[in-house]
Amino acid sequence: MTQQIVHYSLHFLAVGLIAYFYDRKNWKKYWLILIATMLVDLDHLLATPFFDPERCSIGFHPLHSELAITIYVLGMIFAKNKVLRLVFIGLFFHMLTDLLDCLWTYARCAPCMQDIF
Repeated sequence: MTQQIVHYSLHFLAVGLIAYFYDRKNWKKYWLILIATMLVDLDHLLATPFFDPERCSIGFHPLHSELAITIYVLGMIFAKNKVLRLVFIGLFFHMLTDLLDCLWTYARCAPCMQDIF
């Protein structure tokens, strides 16, 4: 239960802090944009079953792949548009949150960690 609270707090509440530090004047608008980056999880619908609490999203789903994460990092660095850069920040933070979830899930299973790294 604690793991889920931390996971979803990072996905929904921590992005509020990111939005606030990104632009204090428009933080509410940017918080909504960051929450919208949660749509990246639509790629879970391509999996069978689409939800598996023991599965690590990183490297499994297409929008959670190494290639996608590389694009998110490059977008954070090179995007000129402030909103687009924020979208890439949101996507990358989402991946970090999911990675933390994977590490937490597999902390009890050393062989499972090999699937991530």
